[in-house]
Amino acid sequence: MTSVLVIEDDPVIRTALIEILTAHGLLVRSAPDGFGGLREVTRWQPDAVVLDLGLPDLDGADALRMIRGLSQVPVLVATARDDDREIIRLLNAGADDYLVKPFSGGQLVARLAAVLRRGGPPGAAAPGRPGGGRPGPGPDPGTAPVTVGELRLDPLARTVHLAGREVLLTRREFDLLMFLTRHAGTVVSKKQLLEEVWRRPYVDEQTVDVHLSCLRRKLGERAVRPRFLHTVRGVGVKLVCPS
Repeated sequence: MTSVLVIEDDPVIRTALIEILTAHGLLVRSAPDGFGGLREVTRWQPDAVVLDLGLPDLDGADALRMIRGLSQVPVLVATARDDDREIIRLLNAGADDYLVKPFSGGQLVARLAAVLRRGGPPGAAAPGRPGGGRPGPGPDPGTAPVTVGELRLDPLARTVHLAGREVLLTRREFDLLMFLTRHAGTVVSKKQLLEEVWRRPYVDEQTVDVHLSCLRRKLGERAVRPRFLHTVRGVGVKLVCPS
């Protein structure tokens, strides 16, 4: 059964979230503050976290960074702040998605299902879909390792190696590089990346720029001297095999 940790200080909202998620077949635990949530992430190791930003003991963004220091668990942020700069800050801090309050139970469950599909292990159940997410028998070609030159990505282990050396990426950086690698040689627009990787086409394209910059740094290249990640001005970005 898929497990979800709810970190929310308001007891009324916390109870409502627990009831909604439990009704959709999820195993739910909760914490009323940031440090309690961090303890649950460490001890319980949930499949996903719903994190409120207005916590009594920690700023929600700080709690998010601390969670990222402990785990790569998918984190869905619940916030009353709809400012673009704030949302970009949260995504760059490691959030997998966000919901702006007030939101419906249906929105919550759908967003959780999306982050679990993108980041969960193969076969993990999504909300409302007990029993696992891999349809039908036989191997899934999407789980096969992908190689471009000296770059090798393993989607099952979620590992990246460059010339035999492991490159440590965040969840979002891995998803972005995986998508570009599977479309190697093709120019991909930032809008397409936001739709396919972030599933949020209306998020500021600066979010993509920040993640591409981080990827370049970790791959040992710069935008002015690219090896793998080539910017096509006014169009998008293309991953190529270095000659």
